Order: sequence, then C-alpha cells, then structure tokens
Amino acid sequence: QVQLVESGGGLVQAGGSLRLSCAASGRTASFYAMGWFHQAPGKEREFVASVGWSGGGTYYADSVKGRFTISRDNAKNTVYLQMNSLETEDTAVYYCAAKWGRNYSSTSYYTGYKYWGQGTQVTVCS
Repeated sequence: QVQLVESGGGLVQAGGSLRLSCAASGRTASFYAMGWFHQAPGKEREFVASVGWSGGGTYYADSVKGRFTISRDNAKNTVYLQMNSLETEDTAVYYCAAKWGRNYSSTSYYTGYKYWGQGTQVTVCS
C-alpha cells in the first residue's frame, strides 16, 4: 500500500514556473514507478510525465516536452515535477500516481497506475 500527497500547486502567470512535489509513504515506496497526470475542467485525465523506480526511464507528453522535468529522490520518497514556461493550457488539477516498478516499461509508462493522490490545482493566468 502506498499513500501519495501532492503539494506545490497554485496560481502563476503564463511564462512562470512551479514545482510540484509528491510525498509517498509505505515501506516499498521507492520500488514504485511514479507518474504525473492532469485533468482540466470538462476533460479526461491525461498523462503528463513519468519516471521509473530508479530515476531512469522518464517519459513526457508531447505538450510538455522541453518545459517540464520529472525527477525523484528515493531517500525522501518524493517525486517532483518542475514546470517551466507555463501556459494557460496547463491549467488543471495535477495528480501523482504510482505503480509497481516491474509493470513499468516503454510501452506501459502512461497506464496501469494503482495508487493516486488527491490532486493539487495549478492555475496559469495570462
């Protein structure tokens, strides 16, 4: 069992930056691949970025490549999403998610997440 708590959301102007954090609890939290997803009002939840349990195997949605960076610190059981050059289209609730590391690969990085956080709101204004 893994519990996830996101933080770091807020209101920012277009072009600005935010860093989201996701604290994971549980004895084996460091063995889970971690992902970030977002859901805008009236839209489906979408994949944003993910990272393997060791910190490698990072993947990004095309819309955030070159602007967002996912990383993790297993000593702190925390995963981060550094968001730069934010656009109004990035406005959404951002969710952290976890899946068992063995189930993470180049073809499954965007799906099959078992544990989810409660979400943190990111609002980008023009």
